[in-house]
Amino acid sequence: MDFFNINEPIITLIILFFNIALCEYLVRKTFLKHVGTALLVILITAIEANLFLIPSASNPSAVYNAIFKYVAPISIFYLLLEVNFASIKKAGIPIVLMFFIGSLGTVLGVFIAGTLINGVENIGEKFPMIAGMFTGTYTGGSINFNAVALHYEMNNEANLYTGAVAIDNIITAIWMIATIALPKFLQSWLPRAKQLENNKEVLTEKDLNDTEPLNPMNTSILIALGLVALMFSDWLAKISSIPSILILTTISLVLAQFKFIQELDGSRVLGIIGIYLFLAVIGAYCELAALPKIGEVATYLLLFAFVLVVVHGLVTFTLGYLFKIDWDIVSIASQANVGGSGSAIALARSLDRNDLLLPSILIGTLGNAIGTYLGFIMVNFF
Repeated sequence: MDFFNINEPIITLIILFFNIALCEYLVRKTFLKHVGTALLVILITAIEANLFLIPSASNPSAVYNAIFKYVAPISIFYLLLEVNFASIKKAGIPIVLMFFIGSLGTVLGVFIAGTLINGVENIGEKFPMIAGMFTGTYTGGSINFNAVALHYEMNNEANLYTGAVAIDNIITAIWMIATIALPKFLQSWLPRAKQLENNKEVLTEKDLNDTEPLNPMNTSILIALGLVALMFSDWLAKISSIPSILILTTISLVLAQFKFIQELDGSRVLGIIGIYLFLAVIGAYCELAALPKIGEVATYLLLFAFVLVVVHGLVTFTLGYLFKIDWDIVSIASQANVGGSGSAIALARSLDRNDLLLPSILIGTLGNAIGTYLGFIMVNFF
């Protein structure tokens, strides 16, 4: 083995894992926390690929195919093992109601935005997949975004995929600012009584920082479960017309309701590492020579995402007003849709609503559960 041969699978894996560790450090310790690990790992790996420090799309590594075929779908399986439907009731009716209203707003937003920009004509034949990805991510987060992308092999459209991720991050950041400001403005204009949730549970390090204990037994069980579930879903997909990733999603959600599965620590860490590996490979597939092509549709992508979120916001806050829901709850539910549980927790802290920290996590997991299904529905619609 040539020690410095970047095409050696071991060397490629070392670089990918180093990139993930570096990005996690930068996000936790520097101003780059506002960029986020997901986007940062794509950007850093893309730079390396274009400097020929790691295999690119022109000369892909066998490692990349393995990550696309096995690691990425199993990672989604692991992350969905945290969705415990029985615990959703702890979130409280108002915030769950607003979450579902926000999901409706997202679906309407995708329909209106896609029609307004004439997506298939201006973005191209991949627009239905883009619509499904944004439906998923603005229902509950990036797990759904990646699940739809994987099934439709958007990894083969790495520059378009990366452009979509970047625009998603931009819009999510803008919406975070909006959801911080709107409750204060609306409270002064249209006052609402605070609806306090009596949550006595304390958030753990796992909830706040994606940290959990690992041990050989639990980790081995989780790895075996993931492999069996992937094998079964691929087999069932071949004898039916159901996408493998939807079958895998459903298996994970069913297993997640069993106490034995809920007590297996490690699924979040395994899932997050796998997703970051997938995103790193997406970065490696981004080639500068192809960027002008995405440049032509970037404006339409940005307009699509912007209109989508504006419609989502109008539906969510209008119905929140009609149902006389606490503005803080409306904002946090909306942020759980657009940014997932992580940004919903951050918003609850910003609004000084510690009583809504746990509900933020719970509705975030609910978004993970339903987002992929809604995403596939919108792909087929377009």
